[in-house]
Amino acid sequence: MYVPAKFQIDDDDAWRVVRDAGAGALVLSTTSGLASVFVPVVVSDDHHTITSHLAKANPWWRGVEPDTHLLAIFVAASAYVTPSFYPSRLVSPGVVPTWNYVAAEVRGRVRLHEEPDWKLAQVRSQTQRFERGRDPEWSVDDSPAQYIDQQLKAIVGIEIEVISIEGKAKLSQNRPAEDRDHVREQFASGSLAERNVAQRMTFDE
Repeated sequence: MYVPAKFQIDDDDAWRVVRDAGAGALVLSTTSGLASVFVPVVVSDDHHTITSHLAKANPWWRGVEPDTHLLAIFVAASAYVTPSFYPSRLVSPGVVPTWNYVAAEVRGRVRLHEEPDWKLAQVRSQTQRFERGRDPEWSVDDSPAQYIDQQLKAIVGIEIEVISIEGKAKLSQNRPAEDRDHVREQFASGSLAERNVAQRMTFDE
């Protein structure tokens, strides 16, 4: 990922992007070409591993071989920026449209899991991750045991050994202060995606 200095974020903030996104695209290079799958993920407390699962009917997992590397892409905020949001254009009309976004890329080695106990533990941890704070919180064990066993047979577990993470927050930092402020103000009353970007447009200057 190309990350100019103005848009760099540290590893802790990059992991926050992964957490906030919740799900991402896992991309493999296979003998048949590139293959991707979009899945929710669980990150270990030490950031050393990421786990998930997918339907066994999805052929993506068949591209995983010993020591297979992958790229995982997570986007936590994303919105189009029109030049009409830039007050500076009235003085300097040389402006172009762009896109504001907050994203992270994780590189790692992937391996698959077919063990029922591993898959059950992963499904439980993933459900707890996304049910946390809901009222009521749904639990895997709310379903009949026989049904859970059937569902576990229909999925493949994914474990990623993290090699590196890189994050980027492109939020108009390269524009004059009046332009950044106006973009943020316009986004704050815009679409859900725009409001999400506006909430992240804070600057340490």
